Amino acid sequence: MEREKGFYMILNKDQWKYKDIADFQKYLKTFENKDIKKKEWCKNLLNTTMPVLGLKTNTIKDIVKAILKGNYLTFLDLMIWEYYENTAINGFLITKIADFDLMKKYLDIYSERADNWATCDLLAFDVKNNEEKFLNLSLEYIKSQKPFKRRIGIEPLLMLVKKEEFVDAILHILDKFENEEEYYVNMMNAWLLCECFIRHREKTLAYFEKNKLNKFTINKAISKCRDSFRVSKEDKNTLLKFKR
Repeated sequence: MEREKGFYMILNKDQWKYKDIADFQKYLKTFENKDIKKKEWCKNLLNTTMPVLGLKTNTIKDIVKAILKGNYLTFLDLMIWEYYENTAINGFLITKIADFDLMKKYLDIYSERADNWATCDLLAFDVKNNEEKFLNLSLEYIKSQKPFKRRIGIEPLLMLVKKEEFVDAILHILDKFENEEEYYVNMMNAWLLCECFIRHREKTLAYFEKNKLNKFTINKAISKCRDSFRVSKEDKNTLLKFKR
């Protein structure tokens, strides 16, 4: 990929090496948004402690696509975390690893460093043929003391909720967040519970009748259901009786 400023870098490498880090960071900075106010706005939106270059999401995805054409595992092995954009690139790459156990090795490192909602939500897990493994990953991650690792642990459940056989397990997991106080974890659970209701109405209605989930999440899930075009007017009214 070549930039107008004349800095050229081959991204589809057969082997990424330590000496490539400086050039890659220099390459990223050629895309840097020079508008300080916009960068600060982006940093505040993400609510991250990491420095932010202000790269557009499409630019990050184009860089990821180019790296994927080469030996992207050796890129991940460089462990470049300096900027938010570095972390985002690593996250996009990690979810492209087909081998679950290998993917989890990198995800374990990534999840320990995640400090904002975007580093969680950009992860697009393909759970097909690894449903039980992803369920176990969720059970492991939600025990973490780190809120954004817990949020990452909820992510695969948004895929598993599509299948009837995992609904009971998901509702049981939600009850484990009875005393959850972190906003970004509660919001993800509200989203998950809304999806449960939309896809599995009867079981989720029974869950609304009797559950251990905290007040904030229950109320936010009801709000999300009532905002959804996939929920009938009658059900939107029914859900109001479960507000706390």
